[in-house]
Amino acid sequence: MSIDKVREYFKQYNMQNQILEFEVSSATVELAAKALNTEPARIAKTLSFKLDEICILIVCAGDVRIDNKKYKAHFHSKARMLSPEEVIKFTGHAIGGVCPFGIENNNVKVYTDISLQRFKTIFPACGSSNSAIELTCEDLYKYSESLGWIDVCS
Repeated sequence: MSIDKVREYFKQYNMQNQILEFEVSSATVELAAKALNTEPARIAKTLSFKLDEICILIVCAGDVRIDNKKYKAHFHSKARMLSPEEVIKFTGHAIGGVCPFGIENNNVKVYTDISLQRFKTIFPACGSSNSAIELTCEDLYKYSESLGWIDVCS
């Protein structure tokens, strides 16, 4: 199971017990916000794109969308989201639980969008459609092994 991989990943930081699991689905921003009793914007959604032969994961606030012009200016390519099959192939996580943790594929590059920086803490998924973890932006950046803060959302 993908959540087990994420739990194992967080063991190196002694944070495996901070993963929250819900009896209800948290597969969408709205469902996650309801499960966590928080505003949707604080849900850190992970969006997956194909860039040449690699996967780009962009973790951003739950209330924003990718701005195609900003994306193209940053990555010099049109934004092309992965299919559900490609998401699993690249990340090992299924849609609804995609997160930037526990990924063992060198062809996956993680970026964090500045839309998250307005919050003290945010809630990314942890590999399943009913999990999350509360992190500061700095912790998300560190644990996701982000390559940088970018501005590609509006």
